[in-house]
Amino acid sequence: MLEDLTRRLESVFQKLRGYGKLTESNIAEALKEIRRALLEADVNFKVVKDFISAVEQQALGQEVIRSVTPGQMIVKIVHAELIKLLGETSTQIKIAGIPPTIVLLVGLQGSGKTTFAGKLANFFRKKGRHPMLVAADIYRPAAIEQLKIVGRQLNIPVHSTDSKDPVQICSEAIQASRNQSCDLLIIDTAGRLHIDEEMMHEVEQIKDRIKPHEILFVADGMTGQDAVTVAREFNDRLEFDGIVLTKLDGDTRGGAALSIRAVTRKPIKFVGVGEKIDAIEQFYPERMASRILGMGDVVSLVEKAQEFVDRDKAERLEKKLRKEDFTLEDFFEQLQQLKKMGPLDQLVSMIPGIGAQLRDVKIENNRISKVEAIINSMTFEEKRNPRLIDGSRRRRIAVGSGTKVQDINQLLNQFNQMKKMLQKMKRMPLRGLGKIPLAR
Repeated sequence: MLEDLTRRLESVFQKLRGYGKLTESNIAEALKEIRRALLEADVNFKVVKDFISAVEQQALGQEVIRSVTPGQMIVKIVHAELIKLLGETSTQIKIAGIPPTIVLLVGLQGSGKTTFAGKLANFFRKKGRHPMLVAADIYRPAAIEQLKIVGRQLNIPVHSTDSKDPVQICSEAIQASRNQSCDLLIIDTAGRLHIDEEMMHEVEQIKDRIKPHEILFVADGMTGQDAVTVAREFNDRLEFDGIVLTKLDGDTRGGAALSIRAVTRKPIKFVGVGEKIDAIEQFYPERMASRILGMGDVVSLVEKAQEFVDRDKAERLEKKLRKEDFTLEDFFEQLQQLKKMGPLDQLVSMIPGIGAQLRDVKIENNRISKVEAIINSMTFEEKRNPRLIDGSRRRRIAVGSGTKVQDINQLLNQFNQMKKMLQKMKRMPLRGLGKIPLAR
């Protein structure tokens, strides 16, 4: 997520750490590098100008505390200004007093509205809501079928009709949601390859007819400066309530998408961080600023653990650790829970001080799949007692898992090292491990 920008900023801060104090000269040099980094990340030039001016005012005349280096001081200032740029506080979706809550998704074609509609429905269902998806894109080939497939995968109802009038489809969806006791309507509207009057007029009509509680502008995080222009046009016509940034997990500069908030003065509410249906995060300016500066995001990491790690399994693991009864079955189970939390590189980037060090290390997510294949090729007894695995068994497991004997040896060596480490930890108190609220 914005890796190039993070890398450039870290380089600037590293240079500053070598100075004994802040001066106009080294501040000017640092700001010049920060300005270049932001522009190369495709942040809007006016946004960059205002941001640099704000940082400069804060930095000049700033006294460096004896225990804080100039680099740390500038990081603190840039971090504070980034939070301001990104919106300072997290903004929630407004829930209607009388259901259904109506959320209207707008944006250009290809921005990821249909996929995000499914992600948002899944997000709110986990919070106890009963969503319904509305297929109001009658123009894009297979758009309605795509939304129906998403709905079937999630077991969430999708409202669609043979009508060629999107306004009528959206209007009828309100009554359909009440008939099916759904309290949240998420409407997937049509997009275009560019702004045109027909599209804008149609979306305005939908807004006037159904009076949505939330209008979310969905922007592709991989787009360039055109995203800012499009966002401004949509906001002028619809006065949307919030922004959704999709595809922020891609290899992209991403700065243009972040500029949308500064230009429209509307809050970013959600970000898409992957292709899976649960790869969606509520947007927190402070957490995003920390990630951009390579400071990690422990809070989001803990929240992922709370959502995906099974509390009962955690308690059973604690008991096994106490008895030194940790087996390959337990190891496999931990891998399964780790996979649910998302790609390894994303998880590592959330750990303060670790993400930056491992940025250039290739973290192979398919390595977990190889380990899974190896363990699945073992018998029940072998998983329970790996000491049974001799040379012939290793060759059989390698053939069954499509790997090499060396891979089996490497896995067993790593497992044995882990067991030794756990035995050393046995003397350490594990009080409360099983009582940690890992899952709500």
